[in-house]
Amino acid sequence: MIEEVNIEALDAIVGRIFAFNQRNLGNEKQRFVLQYYGQLLDPDSARAYDQLSSEVSSFNLIPRFFEEGGKQVINLERPLPISKPFNPRINLIFFILTLISVLIAGGLFSFEGNLPSDLLQAISVLMMNGWPFALSLLAILAAHEFGHYFAGKRNNVQVTLPYFIPMPFSAFGTLGAFINMRSYPKNKKALFDLSITGPLCGFAVSVIVLVIGLKLSTLNVLPSAPAANASIQMEGNSLIYLLLKYLVFGKLLPSPHQLSGIPLFIYWGQYFFTGQPFPWGSLDVMLHPVAWAGWAGLFITGINLLPAGQLDGGHIFASAFGVQNARRLFPYILVAMVLMGFFWETWWIWAVLIFLMGRFYAEPLDQITPLDKKRKWLGWLAIVLFVITFIPVPLMII
Repeated sequence: MIEEVNIEALDAIVGRIFAFNQRNLGNEKQRFVLQYYGQLLDPDSARAYDQLSSEVSSFNLIPRFFEEGGKQVINLERPLPISKPFNPRINLIFFILTLISVLIAGGLFSFEGNLPSDLLQAISVLMMNGWPFALSLLAILAAHEFGHYFAGKRNNVQVTLPYFIPMPFSAFGTLGAFINMRSYPKNKKALFDLSITGPLCGFAVSVIVLVIGLKLSTLNVLPSAPAANASIQMEGNSLIYLLLKYLVFGKLLPSPHQLSGIPLFIYWGQYFFTGQPFPWGSLDVMLHPVAWAGWAGLFITGINLLPAGQLDGGHIFASAFGVQNARRLFPYILVAMVLMGFFWETWWIWAVLIFLMGRFYAEPLDQITPLDKKRKWLGWLAIVLFVITFIPVPLMII
């Protein structure tokens, strides 16, 4: 309550680092206790934040720095309520369920022949055959999430252990994993580090896994036409996936059987963005389960780096280039999702999700202190990684 704070003492503390010309008192409907408009006296805003944070902590308050209408603003707020300690047994249970689900997914991808009629025996056979895929994919997901986790710990952000999400009998057996932030990042640097470390780690492990998997894979010719009572699942291409296939096999795959007079670059431009025409009779790689896991890792990285809202890419873009620029980019992302949905309908689901949740961006406590040049360059690197890992048509089932 406002009555419980010493306003004169807080005015004096704030005045030592901030020349304010307006002060507002908060109420129960506002998250601030006191709000000041003015200008920082110290050009080093990060140092000013640390000083103020230390001095108001005895009042059980935390400062928030931001800009509004071209003016600098300091809020003094009550800290978040202390969260209940998270129970790591829940993380373990979800991991075990995800492990079983991913083992079965890997078995379905790699098993050839007839499964036993007994359900438990069939599941056991699938799990025994699915371990190369499961081990590879879970290594990628763990690298991504623990990248977030240790970056959070390094920046004094309270984060949970990863929660893995099982999705039985799906293509990957999982919806991925996430960690939960239980406190505000101190500044853009902390938010940026926490956000970018996961995709960087996941990308590095995905590339290693994919190269190993491609070396275990073989080349074969696709059927020349659809077969009755049979289906073909075809993975889409990202730029990095095309490059790695070229480095391993020495050619762009799938290698078109015939071009019908279409220039090769036009064929690839059309096929890359639309998945059409389907490459019947073309030479292509028959993915080993480890390669399939590496492909999935790159796909997940590309999705996470979408520069929207609460995705890693949204945090990275907003931290490095500003929330206003992120909001200006947002409508173009939505339009692109809708257009891509005509070639892969799941993008329409993503468009709805991004519309509902992608307009909100994480707010570090110190929003005034800018990122250093090194991190801004890493922001550009994240954009490059998004471009080379994004798959316009991820999966086709004919």
